[in-house]
Amino acid sequence: MTEPLDSTPSALVARPALLTRPLLLRFVSILGGSTSFYLLLSAVPRYASTGDRGGGGGAAGLATGALMLATVAGELATPVLVRRFGYRVVLAVGLGLMGAPALALPISREPGWIVAVCLLRGLGFAFTVVAGGGLTASLIPAERRSEGLAVTGLVSGVPSLVALPLGVWLAAHAGYGVVFTAGAVAALAAIPTVPGLPDRIRNSGRSVGITEALRTAELLRPAVVFAVSAVAAGIVVTFLPLAVPASATGLVATA
Repeated sequence: MTEPLDSTPSALVARPALLTRPLLLRFVSILGGSTSFYLLLSAVPRYASTGDRGGGGGAAGLATGALMLATVAGELATPVLVRRFGYRVVLAVGLGLMGAPALALPISREPGWIVAVCLLRGLGFAFTVVAGGGLTASLIPAERRSEGLAVTGLVSGVPSLVALPLGVWLAAHAGYGVVFTAGAVAALAAIPTVPGLPDRIRNSGRSVGITEALRTAELLRPAVVFAVSAVAAGIVVTFLPLAVPASATGLVATA
């Protein structure tokens, strides 16, 4: 007697859950880190320019340049730190470096002080992006990777659209101290969710180093596009708020 064939439609086969508890916890740290970063992204250069004795936006450029330089350096170092200390430690330290130094910004408007704070926050942002990105990918089932990445993009993208103009607007109407405090709280408040995340993940494929990645056309082409767009965006968010009078901050926020 032959066994009946399984006629269950493939559409009815249960798929793994997408919004698991660890992924939802990860969304909290994404929201905190993204909000903290973008609230201060344009506000800090504008704050630096008010203490720039030479004018011309030199201090504003230094602030953004330091932030981006530290971010790039930190991104290169993060994989080594993750292998040694695990994802949770690196992610928590990254959130702490984004949050705590922001509270020190009101102490001084001297360019050296602001650059030091930006260097620390850039390192923190790098840790959250690289360590957090690896964790996020591991928490999304392979069968639902495209869905998971789309949802993650919304979670990280919406704060950038809201927080970037909000930082400029708040600085003009409530003061820089409010912006810096809000940015610090956003990052620090997410740290308690980190212990609920996995500390190590299993890599199913071969690891690719930076040198090898730069020799791979499939990775190099989007990396070049991203680098060019990041430079252009950094110029816009740094100098646009300085190019218009204070009375037009609403226009800058919209732009």
